[in-house]
Amino acid sequence: MLATREVDKSFGGLKALSAVTVEIAPAAITAIIGPNGAGKTTLMNAISGFIAPDSGDITVDGASIAGLRPHQVCRKGIARTFQNLQMFSEMTVLEAVATGRHLHRRVPVHAELLMLPGARRAERVSLEDARGFLELIEVGKTYWGRRAGDLPYGHQRRVEIARALATEPSYLLLDEPAAGLNNEETAALGRTLRQLAARGLGIALIEHDIELVMSVSERVFVMDTGAVISSGTPGEVRADPAVVRAYLGDAHAV
Repeated sequence: MLATREVDKSFGGLKALSAVTVEIAPAAITAIIGPNGAGKTTLMNAISGFIAPDSGDITVDGASIAGLRPHQVCRKGIARTFQNLQMFSEMTVLEAVATGRHLHRRVPVHAELLMLPGARRAERVSLEDARGFLELIEVGKTYWGRRAGDLPYGHQRRVEIARALATEPSYLLLDEPAAGLNNEETAALGRTLRQLAARGLGIALIEHDIELVMSVSERVFVMDTGAVISSGTPGEVRADPAVVRAYLGDAHAV
């Protein structure tokens, strides 16, 4: 279980997170939704080590990771994607995904710099591993040799997810993965997320596409002004008057 307990974070006089407690279960999709400025991305940044919480705790399988740096959090089995694509656009798709294998390469720095035989072998293994993750995420082979930055937007989002998966995480944090996708691409993304969860991956999903959230999530946490205002199954959250007032609107009430 990946969990936050009473996490607080302020920036100057602005309270960005207020006693936030959420739980991300393994082998399940947990959504975190809310209006812009609700604190969702700040929470992701705290979990993934880009900012340190002022108080409270963040744990993975009972062990605290609060205050660790991003690379240390990644070594604990937590990977994330970003709203703005953080991929190496000048690399090929295969090379971009292979960068996610860096944590699993045990090659001395001097060997990497000089491209000694051990480093070349490790590079070949990383590229082969990357092929497997691209197949898993259903990026066709015709794209593998192309510049990552030249891909259609929907495929770029998939490559970003594949690169995160290449770190072999136990938990995957997705920040608006459906942003900019058309209906067909969003449906394909939903199928992929369900398949990943079925393989044992715990997924935290920040997303504004409410229909996607409600169709794939086992549990939903709703944030507003830095605090969790509701949590439960998609049906429970959708029917919560506080959620309807703060975020969903009458059209989404059931």
